[in-house]
Amino acid sequence: MSTIADIERVIEQLSPDEMQVFREWSVAREAVEWDRQFEADAAAGKLDVLAEEAIRDHREGRCTDL
Repeated sequence: MSTIADIERVIEQLSPDEMQVFREWSVAREAVEWDRQFEADAAAGKLDVLAEEAIRDHREGRCTDL
């Protein structure tokens, strides 16, 4: 299985139970990757502008308590 087309063919042959297991694996894998990217972006300062804006909005009373 060296290509996307090969992988797609195998996935199409999965039983419903196997497909559910695959979906759960895929969602978990995507969550781990998202967390890694978020942490890398935060460490690189890519979120600083958003944090500063949120802090400013809070100080200026533009936030609502949950």
